[in-house]
Amino acid sequence: MRIAIGSDHAGFNGKKTIADELARMGHEVIDFGVESPERKADYPDIALRVARSVASGDADRGILVCGTGIGMSITANKVRGVRAALCYDEFTARMAREHNDANVLTMGERTTSIHAMLRIVREFLGTEFAGGRHAARVDKIMEAEQNSEGC
Repeated sequence: MRIAIGSDHAGFNGKKTIADELARMGHEVIDFGVESPERKADYPDIALRVARSVASGDADRGILVCGTGIGMSITANKVRGVRAALCYDEFTARMAREHNDANVLTMGERTTSIHAMLRIVREFLGTEFAGGRHAARVDKIMEAEQNSEGC
């Protein structure tokens, strides 16, 4: 699987650990930065790069890490075709995939331990969308996105 990943300075350590683990798992990792925790970055810039990569199909999924995961989630969800979910445990990661067909995972390094983030990532990547009654709901989300022009 091709996975786009990115962080601001506050999420660098989590991003680096996750990227290394993804590579060990055999995934292709596309790293959109930052390159070090000393390199200050505005999280919207990173979130948009990752989200656009997923929306265009260049990446199958995206993972974003900042201090809380909130700003990354809000920003990524501004990109058409992206369903970013802020997850803080394995259950929320599983539900984001099963019920919402989330394609971008966001997490907070200041709120979630790196070990927990690795478990969340494994759950997110290992869970398939359930479809069925959930597909109609995701279709409604995507329809709302298409019809939000000018709001």
